Amino acid sequence: AVLLKRPRVVSSKVGHAWDLPDNTFGAAYARFMGFRNFSPDDRPLVRFMEADDLAYVAMRAREVHDFWHTLFGLPTNLIGESTLKVIEFEQMLLPMCLMSVAGGTTRFNGKQRALFYQHYFPWAIRAGMRSTDLISIYYEHHFHEDLEDVWQRWGIIPAPPPPT
Repeated sequence: AVLLKRPRVVSSKVGHAWDLPDNTFGAAYARFMGFRNFSPDDRPLVRFMEADDLAYVAMRAREVHDFWHTLFGLPTNLIGESTLKVIEFEQMLLPMCLMSVAGGTTRFNGKQRALFYQHYFPWAIRAGMRSTDLISIYYEHHFHEDLEDVWQRWGIIPAPPPPT
């Protein structure tokens, strides 16, 4: 249904998330975006793809990235982004995801590298493999649902807190 209808994640389509009860997926997404002062309209368009279907899938992958941050509870720092790229690779098998991880982890200091490879990387492998096919979900239709119910239905394992 997503590929046929080609929904876009833009403010005019997801703005109602800010009005939903606190326990819902939509409210969690609104908090994630609001806390960071992000707008779904800020994503750049996909370029250099001649096939419309491929360009849409690539655009959709960019647009649902913030939904995945919300669902997995990952921050937008270097460790969080690298961890999400591992999940994205497990979901879509795109080599660019692994290239992003390789590039991002070169910027880690020793403590960050150990935290990533010992704590987040193994979790991300499991989380990406366990969850349903996340790229094909029409997220906008689930904003009103309880976040914990969404996690359970889609096999989401939220990120573990960093070890103390």
